[in-house]
Amino acid sequence: MNPTFVLVPGAWHLPSTFDLLRGELDAKGHPSIAVKLPTTGPEPRGGLREDAAAVRGAIEAVGGPVVVVAHSYGGIPATEAAAGLPGVRHVVYLAAYVPDVNESMFTIHGIPDPDDTDGLFPIGDDPRAQLYADVPDDVAALAIGRLVGQRVQPWADRVTRAAWHTVPSTYILTERDASLPVELQERMATHTKDVRRLPTGHSPHLARPDELAAILDEISARAGSAA
Repeated sequence: MNPTFVLVPGAWHLPSTFDLLRGELDAKGHPSIAVKLPTTGPEPRGGLREDAAAVRGAIEAVGGPVVVVAHSYGGIPATEAAAGLPGVRHVVYLAAYVPDVNESMFTIHGIPDPDDTDGLFPIGDDPRAQLYADVPDDVAALAIGRLVGQRVQPWADRVTRAAWHTVPSTYILTERDASLPVELQERMATHTKDVRRLPTGHSPHLARPDELAAILDEISARAGSAA
């Protein structure tokens, strides 16, 4: 059976961030769904546990083999959610965080937990440069207009289980990333068994969705044959 892609967005992003990629996957015959994370607006709530539950629910709803693709912050709830689910054939970390047990985004960066995790984390002064530097102007403008609030709490919450210990995984490293430092990506990629590289900024699903879909197509073929 052809695995279904379950796509997990990063901070501040809604499922629509994957529309272009889903179109490319659909053209290759791959079904896909994109997850709405509760901690991401327009009415953000909860923390990592709620986000992981949303990802886990999406995986379980497929009822067949799944390849999870997580972008940026999405790697944290995906790591928690995909552990122990027999339907998950592969996890793809797309310029994403790869936490181990008892790690959080803050600990990965070596930053102490904030005193207050109840508020929203600011997007930054220049999302165009930070997130979409190599994305076409019209696509970037639409993406910026779709950015929403993101709670701080899931960035401080620590992972209790890590899927990459038992599930085959791939890291797709973005070599011109202005958001997630390449050096940090290199370090986190050592947790995975396979590393691919794209000469893009932080959002290859918007900058080069066709090239990304080709990589995912190959991974899906391998994951399906290993089922």
